[in-house]
Amino acid sequence: MWEKINEKFKKYPARIRVAEKMIELGLSLNDDGKIYCGNLKISDKALATAADVDRRAIKSTIEVICEDEELYNLFSNITPAGTLLKNIAKNISLGVIEIEVGSESEGILAKTTNLISKKGIGIRQAYAEDTELQQSPILTIITNEPVKGDLINEFLKIKGVTRVSIY
Repeated sequence: MWEKINEKFKKYPARIRVAEKMIELGLSLNDDGKIYCGNLKISDKALATAADVDRRAIKSTIEVICEDEELYNLFSNITPAGTLLKNIAKNISLGVIEIEVGSESEGILAKTTNLISKKGIGIRQAYAEDTELQQSPILTIITNEPVKGDLINEFLKIKGVTRVSIY
């Protein structure tokens, strides 16, 4: 699908940024031609600011999406993923592990969760940035309790892991 998006918008970098931002934020295109996050309508101005584009790029991107059945099917079926606990983890005594991955990311989620579970620590949430949208994607794992820093070296031994932060 990324090829289709890039093909459709290749002459218009602002439109590509709008489409990528919609996917990143879980924003969908509704039957009324408006953009929503769940059932909350998002203004063109708010999306333009988030995507760092002019508001006209929002309207033209929506027009192109509406004219293409395949793109419309994609963008009308996006749903927001929900709340990421990362920013409030410390407040509620949870742990956070951020793992930056390189070009080889296959199996990293399984290997990291296996290491965590071997320590007897439960996992509340795992969130991986899209490897096609982010240059250095981050895998964020929220644990039921803070994780000790001695696991950093174990995580760094996993093929494809380039950096680890635990807090």
